[in-house]
Amino acid sequence: MRPATRIPIQETDLMPEPLAAALAEVRALLLDADLHRAVAAGRRHGAPRPQWRRAELRPVDLKGGRRLQRVCYDERAAHTTNLAYPAEAAEGVDALLAEPYGNWHVEAAGRTVQLRVTKKGQAQVHRERAAPATTPAARHDRQKPRLIDPGDPLFDVLGADAAKRRQVDAFLRLLEPTLDAVAGRDPLHVVDLGCGNAYLSFAAHRYLSGRGTATLTGVDLRDAARARNTAIAERLGATGVEFVAGTIADADVPPGDVVLALHACDTATDDALARAVRWEAPVVIAAPCCHHETAAAIRAAGPPEPYGIVGRHGILRERMADVLTDSLRATLLRLLGYRVDVVEFVSSEHTARNLAIRAVRTGAPADAGLVEQYRALTAAWSLRPQLAALLSAELTARHGGEW
Repeated sequence: MRPATRIPIQETDLMPEPLAAALAEVRALLLDADLHRAVAAGRRHGAPRPQWRRAELRPVDLKGGRRLQRVCYDERAAHTTNLAYPAEAAEGVDALLAEPYGNWHVEAAGRTVQLRVTKKGQAQVHRERAAPATTPAARHDRQKPRLIDPGDPLFDVLGADAAKRRQVDAFLRLLEPTLDAVAGRDPLHVVDLGCGNAYLSFAAHRYLSGRGTATLTGVDLRDAARARNTAIAERLGATGVEFVAGTIADADVPPGDVVLALHACDTATDDALARAVRWEAPVVIAAPCCHHETAAAIRAAGPPEPYGIVGRHGILRERMADVLTDSLRATLLRLLGYRVDVVEFVSSEHTARNLAIRAVRTGAPADAGLVEQYRALTAAWSLRPQLAALLSAELTARHGGEW
């Protein structure tokens, strides 16, 4: 099924409107039987933080009948409740509308409404209507709708098979929870350092362009990769997309709001993370590849006791190098003001290198004792991570000492 064509209603949609009236319109859509999904994120200017950093709503069909599923995210976890129509659903919707969110994105059959609260407390509302299309039925709560329709021309141009489409959806679900950190940035700039064939970057640009204005810069040394990607951008009619020559560390590109480094080999991942930190990028997603540097250091110095029995087996030594490298990378990002989690990127049936480091800049101080834990671990294994060397000045400025 081809995606419905989005048709802007009027240019005047972006004129300020009374906030109460705009929220009443959003409320009606949230409680409408044709709701597909909705997201609330961001904080209004000058307002306290909402109770939840992000909230999502969608209808689901359960054994007991249709419910409005509300998923609220705090800093650590997602909290899901299934609300019965009409009373519980209305109460849950009203509670979220009372929170000082700065942005609402609502998709319903036939229309999409995006609301942003201005600094003056008014609403800027962008409304789109969709050309007639088959309305998808509410999903069972154990099924997830694709974030890009499987029939989107993107997949035809990329030559994506079913497995690659699943990888695209998994990547976008990895990206989606970070977007409140870049709410209101227009255009939203995505930089892919060491982009390769860039199919996940194209997917990110496609998805983000449906939520606002997005630009994409891919960096790669290979002429063939840049030529191929440029041709794909032209076939898709993608605007604001360019591919430039250069290394991850030195390419002449503007800072990114969302920085990607997907399967950059060995310390190339560290080059990308270091550059993102120096840019103070709000969102960073890295899917590391091989970890030769740490593996070589372990072979040279030997594992500390009682881990010597691990070092006897090459495959276990390699996996230990993976764990140590990415644990230390995540810790360094935390020490530099990022909230970090390490998650499964795609199923291991697609690739053994299936972990991703997802970091969102908060500027918050690191947990007490984290520096000491980091130093103890690196000393025990005789390691000096490349990322620490690249960011030694930033680490010293924050925490003192030598890195």
